[in-house]
Amino acid sequence: MTKNMITVHQDTLGGPEVLRVIETAIPTPGPGEVLVEVRAAGVNPIDTKIRAGGMWLTPPFTLGWDVSGVVAGVGAGVSRLTVGDEVHGIPGFPRLAGGYAEFVVAAESSFALKPSTLDHVQAAALPLSASIAWQALVEAAQVRPGQRVLIHAAAGGVGHLAVQIAKSRGAYVIGTASPAKHDLLRELGADEVVDYATTDFAETVRDVDVVFDLVGGAYEDRSLRTLRPGGILINITNPPAAEATAAKAEAAGVRGITVDLAPNPERLALLAEAVDAGLLRPVVAETFPLVEVVKAHELAETNRTAGKIVLIP
Repeated sequence: MTKNMITVHQDTLGGPEVLRVIETAIPTPGPGEVLVEVRAAGVNPIDTKIRAGGMWLTPPFTLGWDVSGVVAGVGAGVSRLTVGDEVHGIPGFPRLAGGYAEFVVAAESSFALKPSTLDHVQAAALPLSASIAWQALVEAAQVRPGQRVLIHAAAGGVGHLAVQIAKSRGAYVIGTASPAKHDLLRELGADEVVDYATTDFAETVRDVDVVFDLVGGAYEDRSLRTLRPGGILINITNPPAAEATAAKAEAAGVRGITVDLAPNPERLALLAEAVDAGLLRPVVAETFPLVEVVKAHELAETNRTAGKIVLIP
């Protein structure tokens, strides 16, 4: 193994141009950690937000939480994974482990065996987005057969997986999206699709059991009007406002839940099982070589892609 690797680094906050491709030393796994050779890394909205505004993190750092690759080394005490295992995972969340690189080190618990039916590019589109959708719809809302589920930004990186997860639970799924993405959503199982640009979903959608709001802002108040009494509004876009969301929902006679991603290998394994059973399929919108990360972030910020953008070292 060579001693150096290519990684994406930023010293300051700002636009995509602050992302620089540099050479650094390959990290060494410590106790309980694994070294993964990254075969593909997903790009998420949280990546662009942290790059631009830092949020809870301060540069310098390397972005990247969606990874698929091969275990290249293990530290003391690692017992579940071995060198050569093909894995997918969310290294280090919410701290930065640095998936935009040729290698990444993180706790063994950050990874699970990847779905056997996916290649690494497809698998890199799965871990973070599918985990938050599963956590919201299966663990928090406990979606059941026959329930009506409304998903905003339904064709996005999280949304297109949420549609499939809700459908696999037996729900009637309604998605909001631009017209160009309607055919994809129907292919993924959506029963009804609303063009958010020409139709006010708050005026046309009713008796919803669960709203999965991936937009936030004004969508929150409008979504409350679609819910039946006792329904659930789930938000992941603004965790600091969780108490306000809960209070607003309670006043409307429904429940308001804000979900913070809490990665674990058991959930990653369940997602892999769902994929291999044909219940879940990540859609890759476009791929870029790792060295073209600036172009990938520029595309991500257009919010016009269906599915996930993936970087390939």
